[in-house]
Amino acid sequence: MDSQPRRKPNAREIAARIRDEIADGTFGPGDRLPGGRAYAQKLGVSLMTVQNAYAQLREERLVEGVSGSGTYVRDPSPGEPTPRKSAQRLNDLQAELARVSTELAGLTKRVKQLEEAVGPLGREPGA
Repeated sequence: MDSQPRRKPNAREIAARIRDEIADGTFGPGDRLPGGRAYAQKLGVSLMTVQNAYAQLREERLVEGVSGSGTYVRDPSPGEPTPRKSAQRLNDLQAELARVSTELAGLTKRVKQLEEAVGPLGREPGA
């Protein structure tokens, strides 16, 4: 049995989970997302955390809220990519961003190592 308590997901992680479910077809156009209160209780987070996740998905134009009814996966307009395709594209972009960030961190480390080996630039020898 795991003695460490499980870390609760934040809004960004919840949005990513739902985005993945849209991308893999678990939720399709017109499908209702879980109710905020019940989903928050299931995940062990506050209602505000789930609401923030849903807001992020609305900003990404993957879902839309219907007052008094719930949050639904958007049914795209003609010529607009489906929520599934949009979610897949967002996931691809996030993976590429993570790769570039890792590469940038490595380059930053190498520059610092070079600066340490060469010494401060712009100083005259013996100054």
